[in-house]
Amino acid sequence: MIQVANIVLPVFGLVVLGYIAGRAGWIKQAAIEGLSTFVFTFAIPVMLFRGIADAQLPAHMPWHFLLAYYSSTLMLYGLTMLLGRGFGLRNAEPAIFAMSGSYSNVVLLGIPLTIASFDEGARIPLFIVVSTHAAIMFLVTTFSAEVGKGEFEKLGSLPLQTARVLLKNTIVVGLLLGLGVNLTGLHLPGLVDKMAAYLAGAALPCAVFSMGASISQYRISGDIGKITAAVVIKNLMHPVLVWIACTRIFHVPADWSAVAILLAACPTGVNAYLFANRYRVIVASTATTVVISTLVSIAVLSLCLGWLIPLYQGAGQ
Repeated sequence: MIQVANIVLPVFGLVVLGYIAGRAGWIKQAAIEGLSTFVFTFAIPVMLFRGIADAQLPAHMPWHFLLAYYSSTLMLYGLTMLLGRGFGLRNAEPAIFAMSGSYSNVVLLGIPLTIASFDEGARIPLFIVVSTHAAIMFLVTTFSAEVGKGEFEKLGSLPLQTARVLLKNTIVVGLLLGLGVNLTGLHLPGLVDKMAAYLAGAALPCAVFSMGASISQYRISGDIGKITAAVVIKNLMHPVLVWIACTRIFHVPADWSAVAILLAACPTGVNAYLFANRYRVIVASTATTVVISTLVSIAVLSLCLGWLIPLYQGAGQ
């Protein structure tokens, strides 16, 4: 447990520090937005670029890994939508509720926790999920929300719109460029690589601090029943379903399974709140879900890592 504490406490300590700084007004809204822009536009894309550029890529696309993660995640999404309708949610509301119960914070928490917990072999499954997560979950949520609103005429343009959004996403661009460098065998000039290393070194601490500062701006309010349900689904049911899919159905190797389960155990990502704002539905409940899910994940992720680290290490022996 000391090993787990040495991983979890520094990461969440920075989250809490960012939250306190934002809540107390020590860091202003403009500074929080600027830090988030730096993290998402420069630091994390460069870190992912360097990581994938030097990684040992698998000989074949691991479809069973993708199927294990996304079949369980999308099944959970569908079940959560049905639960939302049972709660009386209508129009775009069930889609946003489902996103809050199935969309993991794979970037701001998943990346630092995976890198801190496992060796370099975890980078490939991590990057595979990071590079596909937004595309799949954004498309499914937008489709579900538009169908819920009855605006079927917009559905035909969704794939193209999603592709445009992703190609403007610097994280996706960083991964694609890193993959290109890896496949072509190119190398960055020493001076450029050193600059990139400086940026990459700032990525993880700035990411988790900015996350805490960002969620400090959310108002804690909303329907306690829906919030509790979303947190239980995201923090507990999601990793359990991914574990079942990886180990019992698709037979994913133990080290890759550990990465998938860890990412599923991450709390609700802030994009769920952004989607709620976009559709102007259950905004308060979704914001509160993000905050409480993050707090609950401290205990959940600690327990998960106590089990996953030996599982991952055993797979490599």
